[in-house]
Amino acid sequence: MKRSFLTLLLACFCILAGAQEADGTYFFAQRDTCNLFMDVYNPSRQSERTFQGKAKPTILFVFGGGFIMGRRSDPYYLPWFRHLNQNGYRVITIDYRLGLKGLRMRFDLFHLIESAELTKKAVDIGVEDVFAAVRYIADNAETLEVDMDNIVIAGSSAGAMISLSSEWEVCNGSERTAVLPEGFRFAGVMSFAGAIMSTSGVPAYATEPCPQLLIHGTADGAVAYNKLSFGKRGMFGSAFLTDNVLKKNGYVFHMYRFRDHTHDMAGHMMATWPLQKEFLEQDVILGNRMTVDATIDDPNVPKLESVDLSDIYK
Repeated sequence: MKRSFLTLLLACFCILAGAQEADGTYFFAQRDTCNLFMDVYNPSRQSERTFQGKAKPTILFVFGGGFIMGRRSDPYYLPWFRHLNQNGYRVITIDYRLGLKGLRMRFDLFHLIESAELTKKAVDIGVEDVFAAVRYIADNAETLEVDMDNIVIAGSSAGAMISLSSEWEVCNGSERTAVLPEGFRFAGVMSFAGAIMSTSGVPAYATEPCPQLLIHGTADGAVAYNKLSFGKRGMFGSAFLTDNVLKKNGYVFHMYRFRDHTHDMAGHMMATWPLQKEFLEQDVILGNRMTVDATIDDPNVPKLESVDLSDIYK
């Protein structure tokens, strides 16, 4: 029997080093269905908060769970949060509304368009909640000790889809960006098995996006590694975005294609830390416009049992 989606992610971390409490929890938005909160994990006291004299960014993290489950500070993320703190990074994790919770998702030929539209709506409300969190952080930047010009958005699975779409909307000035501080831009995006849902064809950027780190398994059966499309509707994954959008336009990206890995790369934050570190230091902090496109077959990164859409939306 296949393990559940969350169990797969939990297994990615192998060892959990006990509970970790946030340094602060803050209410940032009220919705019809729920109240939204964020947790703040500050850098460790003895950590180095600069690199070559430049401040390290705040990491704004959006959790995964197929838009049906998950929490902002689920235990399996805590070792990674702790590691970021020990390396001088502040982490802010946020709630967002679970737009597919309680809905029936079907992926046969007759229901693909319906399921795609439901997923796009779930991404859209997630982006709206991300922007509400950014607005709250901006209004309380001094208290939270956050530089609004130095925020990297990161996400896992559904959270990666929201993160990539948040940057896409910022670059294109969508209506949802009206809540953001004037001129706000993310300093970087880190996507662990993410994609962009579009109903208008291949995603395009009106202005150059910030540097993007994309980590994806080549055999991912949950979030498309390449693309799933029908007409102008589609899920455009890391490989498609890299090969058809980022490269062609000379945008800055680090693309890591984990050969034969499935959706497990949504949870391999600790195993891929050296790749994150290089991206954060070289392109986000130093602004070197370093570009990477690598296929990785690393036996030290365990391959977990495959999970596909039917496993998630039973």
